[in-house]
Amino acid sequence: MKRTILYTFLASIAYLLYIGISLALLPPVTDLVDKKFSTTIQVKDWQGDYHPFIVGPKNRNWTPSGRIPAEMKWAVILAEDSNFYKHEGFDVKAIKNAIKYDLEKKSLKRGASTITQQTAKNLFLSREKSITRKLKEIYLAYRMEQELTKGRIIELYLNVVELGPMVYGIGHGAQYYFGKSVSNLTPRECAFLAAMLPGPRVAYNPYKNLGKVLKRSDMILRLLRQKGVLGETEYQDALAQSPNVGRLQKKVDEVISTPPVFTAVSSARQDPVEKAAESEGITKEDPATAAPTQSGDAAPLNQNESQNDKR
Repeated sequence: MKRTILYTFLASIAYLLYIGISLALLPPVTDLVDKKFSTTIQVKDWQGDYHPFIVGPKNRNWTPSGRIPAEMKWAVILAEDSNFYKHEGFDVKAIKNAIKYDLEKKSLKRGASTITQQTAKNLFLSREKSITRKLKEIYLAYRMEQELTKGRIIELYLNVVELGPMVYGIGHGAQYYFGKSVSNLTPRECAFLAAMLPGPRVAYNPYKNLGKVLKRSDMILRLLRQKGVLGETEYQDALAQSPNVGRLQKKVDEVISTPPVFTAVSSARQDPVEKAAESEGITKEDPATAAPTQSGDAAPLNQNESQNDKR
C-alpha cells in the first residue's frame, strides 16, 4: 500500500515537472499584437491531411477587424462565449461544470473552451483530447488576454475558424457560401455562419443539416435582439430572410486541393465591436453589461453539442 502511494506521488511530481517544462516551451504570443504579423500554421482537411494556412494579412481572405460587421462579432460572442468580456481567458465556472459533466459521463466530451482558448488552440496547439493540451490551452489563453485586446482576439478567432472543407476564416466562408465579402453580410448571414461554428463537418453542416443551421441562426438572432445589437425592425427583417445558400457546393466534403495565392490586406478602421461596446457603455473595465440582457448567466447555445468540436 505504501509503495503504491509512493509511486503515485512520484508519478504526480514527474507529471507536474513535465507540465512546467511544456508550458515554459510554448511559443510567445506577443507577435500577435502586431496586426501586420503573418505566420503559417497547419490545418487539417476532412480526410485528415494537413495543409499550410497563412494567418495574417498575407492571406488573401484575411478580413481585418474594421471590415467585420458588428453583428458578426456579437453573433459569435453571444452564441459561443457570452462571458467573453468578463473572463480573463478562461471561464472557471464553465470549467467546473465541464469537469463535473465529464466525470459523470466518464469521458472528455465537454470542453468549456472560451473564444480565447479556441483561438489559442487553433493557432498553437493540436486537437488532441488530453488534460495536458487543455492546460496548455488555458495557459496560452491567459497570456493572450494579458497581451491582446478583446477586439484583436475576436479578429484572430474569426479569421481561423473552420466553416467548411478547407474553408477557414469568415473571409473565405462569406465567399464560399454567399459569394460576397464579409463587410456585405446581412445580419441573417452573420447568424448563419455563427450557427455553423460548433460543428461544420457534421452537426451544423448546412448541406446535410440546413434546417438545423437555420434554427440555430434564429436563436442567435434572438440573442442579438435581446442584447440590443439589432433593433426590432432589423430583427424581424432578418427572421423573414432566407439565406441565399445557392452557392453551397453539392459536394461540401470535397477537398480544395489547390492552395490559394495570398495577397496583402490591411485596414486601420476602428473595431466595430469595440465601437458598439463603447456606445452601449460596455468596456473591458466594466464587462458585466456585455452579457445578453436575460435572466441568469447566459451560456453558449446547445452547450453539450457545441463543446464537442472545441476540445
